[in-house]
Amino acid sequence: MKLSKHTALIIIDAQEGIKETTHWGGNRNNPQAENNILSLLAQWRKVNLPVIVVQHCSRDTNSPFRPERPGNKLMDFVQVQPGEKLVQKSTASAFINTDLSQYIEQRKIDSLVVTGFVTNNSVEATARNAGVSGIDTTVVSDATACFDKVAMNGTKFTSDVVHALSLAKLKDEYATIMTTDEILAALESTTHNLKSTI
Repeated sequence: MKLSKHTALIIIDAQEGIKETTHWGGNRNNPQAENNILSLLAQWRKVNLPVIVVQHCSRDTNSPFRPERPGNKLMDFVQVQPGEKLVQKSTASAFINTDLSQYIEQRKIDSLVVTGFVTNNSVEATARNAGVSGIDTTVVSDATACFDKVAMNGTKFTSDVVHALSLAKLKDEYATIMTTDEILAALESTTHNLKSTI
């Protein structure tokens, strides 16, 4: 991946409704995801790189993400600050029926670092759209999370398996897969290089 002053951090569906684990399938993996997202967000803000926060406003009557429900609320640590972009979506991908593509073009964003929920749903859908659009895309493996999934034949796949498979499907063809520590190290190196050229 390439990190530059045009690399945006995108945080997908980090909303209170994610805590309603039974709705999503239960047995969430990556309990450290929120802390890792926060670490990345703090560094992005520190060096004044673009931040995009995605909020799912579901049309599904059963979804915790319905606009009128408490679960629609963004988690406290991702409250949008001045200069940051809020994207409200109603489908899995943050690119569908939103102004995200226009924003990326206007801000000359050339790469995305993708975090949030749920790995095999909105994270994967958004990363795929970004990748096929020619945007250099990285998904942060430990700053994303998902839940158990039951197949049509009744087989239950654990969240760790669902997570790993989702990342495997994205790897190389649509996105690079990295950890939070790897991203932070790359960001520190990039920031140092940018300062040394001033």
